[in-house]
Amino acid sequence: MSIWSQLGEFLSGIAVEAFSTVIEAVRTVFEGDPETRRQVGFSVAMIALSAKMAKADGIVTKDEIKAFQEIFDIPEEEFNHVSKLYNLARQDVTGYHVYAKRVKKLFPEDPVILEDVMNGLFHIAKADGLFHENEMLFMDDVADIFEIKERHYERIRLRHMEPKGGNPYVFLDADETWGNDQLKLHYRKLINENHPDKFIARGLPPEFVSIANERLAQINKAWASVKLERGL
Repeated sequence: MSIWSQLGEFLSGIAVEAFSTVIEAVRTVFEGDPETRRQVGFSVAMIALSAKMAKADGIVTKDEIKAFQEIFDIPEEEFNHVSKLYNLARQDVTGYHVYAKRVKKLFPEDPVILEDVMNGLFHIAKADGLFHENEMLFMDDVADIFEIKERHYERIRLRHMEPKGGNPYVFLDADETWGNDQLKLHYRKLINENHPDKFIARGLPPEFVSIANERLAQINKAWASVKLERGL
């Protein structure tokens, strides 16, 4: 069963009055099934926060909708479920700070998944070719609520805001003082940790591997820059 079918069954089994009730329901309905809980929880988190980000920006462009659909590979027959949740989140008067805090509670022992959520939000925000001031305030606030480490957040920002530039060592979360052997070992570890299969093993739906593929490509690009600099 696809994540979207699971999401549809989940929605049919609860009373949806406000999006905040959806987030809370994920925690209880799937309490005995942690894998499904992570998958549905990640999907709900992305829908909720991307909708709130669009509201903060004030404009929803075709490019942003396309980027949303690139991450959410949604079958046509399941699109109504996602659309319903997206519109419900946009219309909900609850502020995004409350949403972000509730999303954080969905993954108390999975901080890396919260970084995946941030990556997805940046992917959508950059779709129209620029980052608006309100979008950046939104990102900074959500990252702070998620308690993402400053260095990790900077790496996420660079990955999306300066994909063709920036310090390659920051992309690799490496220290410029490291020797070549240590850098090579670190690079191999990053490739292993960021392989799409590991992404899915963390409990994220297979539909979201585009984020993992993009991350892997940028790690390889940064490594190529370091190799060129060091003559490896």
